Amino acid sequence: MNSTIQDIQDRFRHLRLAETASGLPALLRKAEQASWTYQEFLEELLAFELKRREEKNVERRLKWAKFPYHKTLDEFKIEEQKSVSTRQINQLRELNWLEQQYNLILLGPPGVGKTHIVIGLGLEAIYKGYKVAFLTMGELVHVLKTQEYLSKSKTLLKRIRESDLVIIDDLMYMAMDQREANLFFHLVNGLYEKSSIILTSNKGPDQWGELMGDQGITTAILDRLLHRVEVIQLNEASYRIKHRSTIFGDESVQT
Repeated sequence: MNSTIQDIQDRFRHLRLAETASGLPALLRKAEQASWTYQEFLEELLAFELKRREEKNVERRLKWAKFPYHKTLDEFKIEEQKSVSTRQINQLRELNWLEQQYNLILLGPPGVGKTHIVIGLGLEAIYKGYKVAFLTMGELVHVLKTQEYLSKSKTLLKRIRESDLVIIDDLMYMAMDQREANLFFHLVNGLYEKSSIILTSNKGPDQWGELMGDQGITTAILDRLLHRVEVIQLNEASYRIKHRSTIFGDESVQT
């Protein structure tokens, strides 16, 4: 047997074990230094391949999700938001609601941490193997309206429909016309009982009809969203306002 390490690496790649091929030289050095048995070497080889594959899968799912930024639930300052408890956050991060295909609706004014919480939940879902898609309502409406003639929108919509969790930020931030509301209904209907949806909004469901312009479509959407849902109301003052920077330092502004 006169195979070189390069020959062995090529065979691993041929078997689609690319991560093992790349890591083989380092693994061989460790095996020699630690005097691994054949079984120990095989266990390390397989563990390395599986670990790298999962890391690559997480990277792909993160890219798929398109989060505007990464903020974990551990970074959420619970002391700044008394409307939700540490126990509730921990219950949400267990993702039992996602396994049961429940929806979540986070309500509250801007700056209270809604987007931070939903991104944190999205990250938890990704690390546990779920596919996640994140969009603002404005982005989603654009995708829905351009799916017929923009390949980028068509591809993104396909990813949304294949996701286990769809996060829609700033729902009802702006009014929708009847066509937009109808397109949104068809998306929600397609996701119904197949995926979980998280919505954030500064307006409660009782006000959505005014902004969708069609009470019938609004009722149909709510019927599907509220069938299995947990509504979380965040009422504290805006974190961004409380911790804003000022060019005046501690001085008050006199009128």
